[in-house]
Amino acid sequence: MRAVDAAISYVAPGSRINRRFVAPGVERNTGTYETHAVSIRDGRPIKPHFTLDVHGFVLADRPSAVSDFFDKEQVNRIYPAEAEETVKALTGATRIVSRGWMIRTSGDLPDYRKTVGYTHQGGVQPPASEAHVDFTPEWAEYIAPQIYKSAFPDGKGFSRFIASSLWRTFSEPPQDWPVALCDARSVGADEGVPNTLHIVDSMPDEKAMLADIPANEMPIAAAIFHYKPHHRWWYFSNMTRDEVVLLKFHDSDRSKAMRVPHTAFHDTTFPNARPRHSIEVRTFAFFE
Repeated sequence: MRAVDAAISYVAPGSRINRRFVAPGVERNTGTYETHAVSIRDGRPIKPHFTLDVHGFVLADRPSAVSDFFDKEQVNRIYPAEAEETVKALTGATRIVSRGWMIRTSGDLPDYRKTVGYTHQGGVQPPASEAHVDFTPEWAEYIAPQIYKSAFPDGKGFSRFIASSLWRTFSEPPQDWPVALCDARSVGADEGVPNTLHIVDSMPDEKAMLADIPANEMPIAAAIFHYKPHHRWWYFSNMTRDEVVLLKFHDSDRSKAMRVPHTAFHDTTFPNARPRHSIEVRTFAFFE
């Protein structure tokens, strides 16, 4: 099977203050990271082999009616409903709630200025380039009942939920910084340390990022991972705009694949690679 030798960034053992600061057009981690050489297998030839319940991710053909993903108004009008329909079809869930979208590009970012009241939704950001899952299990379990109650106040309740990302690249293949996906079966339930999220209008200096910050009772946090040689990495080369990857952040049914660490990586195997433009939509799928 074709494979790519690449470097993936993991949080280093002993990293003390793990925070992620997000501002318009820039994201920065305070933790200490180290790169490790890994083999990333190309799952394109065995696309039907992958399932959400076993591997934690799936590649599917889902064309979109959006003609320009950099057109914020058009994306807001069309894409959340498309994403909800796709996630419902791929998971078999009863109800879906989309929780915002983000464009990520390895190309030139827009010329941002300081923004007042910035929210990490509907913007253009660089690729996330460390092994991570966007939610810790604790945060996912904490927020899911609140999302359900807010979206479906008359709902009868749910027995299971899946927090996930629907990921689509819309630049022409091959892309220079595709997404790598870690097979859920190769990740232990006890792996991962919290990386708390701090959304700011502009990036503070290093001293401010490392200063004491009053902790919320349940802070929003991603999970970041230490290197393990048994991690099994995959990607799908030459993705087109008519394809999507659905990957799990958290599945409350622990008998199924729970989550998929993922990261952008530099694929140097295609000399004519183009900048990656992609859109991701976070969703919660509820099984009533």
